[in-house]
Amino acid sequence: MARVVVDVMLKPEILDPQGKAVHGALNRLGFAGVNQVRQGKRFEIELDGDVDDARLSEVHAFAEQLLSNPVIEDYTVRVEGDARTGEAGLERAADGAER
Repeated sequence: MARVVVDVMLKPEILDPQGKAVHGALNRLGFAGVNQVRQGKRFEIELDGDVDDARLSEVHAFAEQLLSNPVIEDYTVRVEGDARTGEAGLERAADGAER
């Protein structure tokens, strides 16, 4: 079994009112030194078997079609090395670039 994590964030040029509200609340509560907050979504998906290129392409397809709004959001897909330990694995952005 493999775990894939899809992180969805508003594009940098899109206003994030929830992030601004959290940022303001942090300042009011006395948490200094926070310059910016952006809020997003995280999806943890457990798949049967290993994740090969075909399976990764499938995850990208449903991330783009269902989990994100590509007009205003970017997403990254990360395959965790071991679902039990949370060891980090490969990460790919919506544009296919490895990170």
